[in-house]
Formats: sequence, structure tokens, C-alpha cells
Amino acid sequence: MKLAFSTLGVPGLPVSDVLRLATAHGYHGIELRAHPEEPVHSGLSTAERADVAAEFKAAGVEILSLGGYAKVAAPCEDDIVITEVRHLLELARDLGAPYVRVFPGGTEKQSPEEADAVAARRLGRAAEYAADLGVRILLETHDSHRTGADAMRILGLVGHRQVGVVWDVMHTWLGGEQPSESFAALSPHLGYVQVKDISSAEDTTPVPLGAGTLPLTECVEVLSRHNWDGWLCWEYEKRWYPDAPELPELLGPGREHLGRLLNDSA
Repeated sequence: MKLAFSTLGVPGLPVSDVLRLATAHGYHGIELRAHPEEPVHSGLSTAERADVAAEFKAAGVEILSLGGYAKVAAPCEDDIVITEVRHLLELARDLGAPYVRVFPGGTEKQSPEEADAVAARRLGRAAEYAADLGVRILLETHDSHRTGADAMRILGLVGHRQVGVVWDVMHTWLGGEQPSESFAALSPHLGYVQVKDISSAEDTTPVPLGAGTLPLTECVEVLSRHNWDGWLCWEYEKRWYPDAPELPELLGPGREHLGRLLNDSA
């Protein structure tokens, strides 16, 4: 499996510095948080996009995915969400990223059936555009659809190979699923896996990998047992927890911990 980390852990850090961290600690790729407060976002010019792509190529590091914030089940006009997704897809094409990440984003004002249908309709429309650009849309297990079973309700309605899923191991665990259950649901559509660790179910403050309560060992064992050979991406949510330790000092030990998990499960 290849290893990546998310720039959510190093908010606002210039691309050149992110790449230095990746190469120094042996990470193969980066999940770029695509947001206006970050160096990479859909407002970049053509020349700026080319510069970012060239920096990654020169460093020998892959752009795993663009972490966007479109909420495909949100109660709003379809065109608002689809336009946001299209802009993210265009940015991914220009940077050479294979995936873009979107959220479910359903609300309590909707029934589960309504949220599923809204999300599936929008993803189905966006999928054709994604296919033309050679980019895949991945729905993260998150918020209103945090388990594998939840996400599959949407993906089953979409039925398009250009739409898949990001398995966020924290959310499926908080939703009550065991890793084996999550993988069984998601494996036909799995783009990559977001790993992390937290203090507890009641306190989701990020902690170093292996120092918290999430079943990372079981997750890696399930993936290895089924010969899944994709990406593990460490999403350290420093952006939302300013008092958490800085990610750069944790990248080396985190890389070593993931390496041990992979070796032990081989």
C-alpha cells in the first residue's frame, strides 16, 4: 500500500514545504485540501495550476486527491452543488489528481430517503463530466452518511463507476461499524482509506497514530487479508484543533507506525 498525508494537518503551508515534508519522511502522496484559505483551490490560474503540477512532478510525489467541500445531499439547488463539483474536477484534471473528495452533507430537515436520492441525482450528473475529464468522484463516509452502509445507499442508486468512496475509519467506527463490515460494504467502490487516531469517541482531538482508540490494526489487517493494494492517507485534523501537536513532528513516527502495521499484516 502507498502512504499519503493530508494538508489538513498543515493548514496554509506552501506546496514546496509540504513536498519537503513528504520526501523527508517517505510519504508517496498528498491529499490536498482544496479551499480558498489554502495554497491550492479552484481559483488558481492556468499558470498557477501548471506550477503546482510541476512541483509535484519534480519532487516525485503524487497528488492523491483534492479534498473538496461540496455537500452532495445538501438541501439547496442542484446546480450550486454540481457547479462546485465541476470546478473541483477541472482543478484535479489540471493538476493530474485522480480523485476529488466530496461530502454527503444531508440535514435533519430531510428524510434519509430524500437525502440519498438528492445525492445520487447530483453525483450521477457530475459523473459524466468526471468521466470526460478522467477524474473519479469519491464520497467520504462522513456527517449524515458516516458508515459504509450509509454511503452504499447513495452509491447503489448512482451506479456509475466514476463515483466511488473514501473510507474515513473514524466515522465508520463512530457509526458503530466494525472494520470488516465497512470494508465489505465499501470494497467494490473504494478509492482510498483515510486513517487517523483520536482520544476517544467523546473527544475526537487528533493524536499520534497508535496513541488513540481507533481500530487501525484491524483496518490494515482487513485490507491486507483481501489483498487491497491502494492508498492509506493520514488525515490529521489540525485545522480544527489548533491545540493539537504539530503534524510535522509526528510524520516520521506516524510513517513508522503505518509501516509496522503493514509488515505485521503481511
